[in-house]
Amino acid sequence: MRLWVIVLFTGYFGIQKSFFLYSYGFSRIKALTWNVEEWVPPAEKYIFKFHSKEDLKKWHLYSDSEYGGLSSASLEIPEGGNGSDGTGIFSGNLSVNISEGSQWKINRSGFCGMRSKKFDGFIDLDGYDAIALRLRGDGRCYISTIYTENWVNSPGQAEDNSWQAFVFAPKDNCLRPISNRSVKIYQIPLARYLPTWKGNVIDVEMEMNPGRVLGMSLSVNAEGGAVGAKSGAGDFRVEIDWIKALRLP
Repeated sequence: MRLWVIVLFTGYFGIQKSFFLYSYGFSRIKALTWNVEEWVPPAEKYIFKFHSKEDLKKWHLYSDSEYGGLSSASLEIPEGGNGSDGTGIFSGNLSVNISEGSQWKINRSGFCGMRSKKFDGFIDLDGYDAIALRLRGDGRCYISTIYTENWVNSPGQAEDNSWQAFVFAPKDNCLRPISNRSVKIYQIPLARYLPTWKGNVIDVEMEMNPGRVLGMSLSVNAEGGAVGAKSGAGDFRVEIDWIKALRLP
C-alpha cells in the first residue's frame, strides 16, 4: 500500500515552498512516499523491566511520610533473583496516622508509590492502544499513572499532565515462568486513563499525548479502589515483572 503526502502552503512563504517542490520535479517528489506498513510499531514494546537491581535504579519511592505520615515502602529484588528471572517487589505498610507534632497538614494519609526517575527525552507510545503489567497482587487495588508532556495546563500544575487508571490484582494470581501462557497480565486501554490532579479526576476536555510520555508510577492508597478490593491500613505487596505497551487487534 502506498500513501502519498500532498502539502498545501498559503501566503508568500508558502508560494516559495511550493515553487521549491515544483522545481524538484515529479520524480523527486516521489521520495515523499512511503509504505504505511513500515510505520506500524511492533505488536508490543517494553517500557520498563524489573529483572535486576539496575532496573530498579530507574525508580524512586514516595509516601505520606514526606508530609508527616507514617506509611513506608520499599522496592527490591529478592536475594538470588537478580537477572532475567528476577522480579521486583514493591511492598510496605500503609498507615492512616500522622506523626505527632508534624508541621505538615495533609488532608489524607495512607499512601505509597514508586515513580520512574526523570530521564532525557520521552517515551513514544504513538500507535499503541494499551498498557500491560505482568504482576502478582495482594488483593489491593493499585493505581497506574502515566505522565505526559504538559501541552494543556492542569489547574495549578506547571510540569506535566497525569493520567490514572485502577489495577485490581486479586491475591490468588501468581507469577510463573514467562513461557507459561496462564500467567496473569493486566491490560489497561489508554482510553481508560483519566486526567487527574493531586490524585483527583479533573473535569476537563483533553486527550492524552501518547507520543510524549515522560514517566510512569504505580501507587496504592489505604482507602478507595475497585469494589471487592482489600482496603484499609496494613501491609501491601505486589510483585511486578514488566510494563509494556501493546497494539490491540
